[in-house]
Amino acid sequence: MIAKDLMNDYPPTPDRQVTLANWRQSPFNSWSYRNVRRLLPTANIAATHPGKPFEASLESIEDIEFVGIGGQPTTLAKALRDTHTDALVMLRRGRIAAEWYANGMDARTPHIVFSVSKSICGSLGGILTDRNLLDPDDLITDYVPELERSVYGNATVRHLLDMTVGIKFVEDYDDPDGDVIRYRYAMGWDIPPPGREVTDVRRFLATMRPDGKPHGDTFHYVSTNTDVLGWVYERACDQPLSDILSEYLWGPLGAEHDGYVTVDSHGAMRAAGGICLTPRDLARFGEMMRRRGVGADGRQVVPGWWIDDINEHDTSAAWARGDFAELFPGASYRSKWYQIDRTEGVLCALGIHGQWIYIHPEAELVIVRLASEAIPLDPDHALSWRRGFNAVADAFL
Repeated sequence: MIAKDLMNDYPPTPDRQVTLANWRQSPFNSWSYRNVRRLLPTANIAATHPGKPFEASLESIEDIEFVGIGGQPTTLAKALRDTHTDALVMLRRGRIAAEWYANGMDARTPHIVFSVSKSICGSLGGILTDRNLLDPDDLITDYVPELERSVYGNATVRHLLDMTVGIKFVEDYDDPDGDVIRYRYAMGWDIPPPGREVTDVRRFLATMRPDGKPHGDTFHYVSTNTDVLGWVYERACDQPLSDILSEYLWGPLGAEHDGYVTVDSHGAMRAAGGICLTPRDLARFGEMMRRRGVGADGRQVVPGWWIDDINEHDTSAAWARGDFAELFPGASYRSKWYQIDRTEGVLCALGIHGQWIYIHPEAELVIVRLASEAIPLDPDHALSWRRGFNAVADAFL
């Protein structure tokens, strides 16, 4: 079954119906990831200033070769067709160098970006810090005292930003009885079985416990940390996260289209993975990061010193002790961004099911990929696309 066959009748037949029970499963996710708002409650992220359309300077990149999935040779064009890619936008020096869409996607369609949401929130933290609304060295409980008895009670905002909270939580997306499924029940992303008591996200966060490791020591990837960060931002600004994103980031960036973010039954917003954006606006965000926080109209959106800190602060020791050290050896993680190649300054935002922002400063290149891969985190797919993006960058050097 392909995307155009899903939800295409009124009502759809059961085998073509996308629901909360199947929306993250293939092939249903090829429809749901661009229609999240039809499945879940959301809050709008307004594009408050008219965005300036991109200029185009198209490049012939389809035949660029690289080592693909399973170590097999492939080309960019073939990989796009073969890997459940929904959208690809490539910017070179701020102009569209290439663009590709499938599965009903186009430049105006918001698509869920999963944990790329974390990097967006990490950049927002720099704006709030620069405006003296936030101090990363503060305790989390300075903003959210409700978390005093949880693992977050003696952690700082910086520990949230760098994923170094010593928390007992296993980010296993496939465990039917694990931490992640309980988290999804709380946020309303999964339907709990009959008789199971379900809480809301904020009360769920207050149940998080320590794993015995000191805060700041080890990179431990846990999505709840970013939901706590979003809660901190709301207390710091006395606004909902969607409005903070709109006022301080999405509007000043010059986004062309509104985005949105999923909310739970109590209105708590999924900062860690619920943001949905159009491909070009996500590329516009990546280009702003490449330009040291400067938007297309010359306006400083994210402070340059915050991006310098992301690029230059060495967190490789914590990374080497952490969850993804084998996947990306020698990398760093700072303020929700991956520096996966410290020698070339390659900066990335990553989300499950194949979401990417890839920034190569020397090649003056930004690549956004949105996808509906079947497996949440497939290391072979991730490494294949990293090689593909590197090959594109090499072609431009």
